[in-house]
Amino acid sequence: MNRNSFKRALGIMVVATPLHTPDLWAQMDHGAGNHQAMQMQGGSAPDDARDPHAYSDGYSLTESPYTQPGLRQLKLADEYAFWAIIADRFEYHEGTDSGVFDLQGWYGTTYNRVVVKTEGEISDERLEESQTDLLWSRALDAYFDTQLGIRLDQYEEGRNRQWLAIGVQGLAPYWFELDVTAYLGESGRTALAIEAEYELLLTQKLILQPRAELNLYGKDDPDNGLGSGLSDLTIGLRLRYEFNRQFAPYVGVHWSDTYGDTADYRRTGGLDISDTQFVVGLRFWF
Repeated sequence: MNRNSFKRALGIMVVATPLHTPDLWAQMDHGAGNHQAMQMQGGSAPDDARDPHAYSDGYSLTESPYTQPGLRQLKLADEYAFWAIIADRFEYHEGTDSGVFDLQGWYGTTYNRVVVKTEGEISDERLEESQTDLLWSRALDAYFDTQLGIRLDQYEEGRNRQWLAIGVQGLAPYWFELDVTAYLGESGRTALAIEAEYELLLTQKLILQPRAELNLYGKDDPDNGLGSGLSDLTIGLRLRYEFNRQFAPYVGVHWSDTYGDTADYRRTGGLDISDTQFVVGLRFWF
């Protein structure tokens, strides 16, 4: 459509409205040269302008003529404290006749939380080993939290360890759930733990979850059978059915391997350096 045709079409629409003025075509003909004349009004609002607080029933968050005296009456959602307990893995390993738990709980606001992570292995009704992280979590952005705190390791046969922990946890690009934590322990001990998960929705209720975890250590720890460098790698594949979002039984397969001095320690102790097991478990949260 050329400019004259456009004028005719627009003229049909505006001829029946009181907004049509003889200056309209002149303003359009001037184009960009008359852009300044058509800008929005600036300066102070007129006396009869609509009250911007008209729909708040006289309430505002901080200071204004509408603020009520005493304690602040209005609170935003991110100012409230919430809590959750999440069991990502609560499962039985068929090969070793043992149980494994991996729980996380938190309490706090959107930006600041207290986080407790604990995981371990139970065999013959005894806690073989466990790892517990006590962390303060602070939102870094919409997808990741920074975490700072301590880690406590307990062993049935070995020596307990304490670590300073610092890391990040959140949702990486392409929807990978990522948890990376660095540790500093006594006598210059260092460690790095990396966990990654992904959820593939076969249906709205049937979900396949690949999971990988690896651990690295800066120094040998003969008391606990851990070697420096890449110590172990675990890869799992679990298929769960969500009766609802908070309750989902699953079955899967779990493969683990050890490397370097860690593998040597296990050979010396008569243990397997790699293992494949079938698992059955329950994932839940509340």
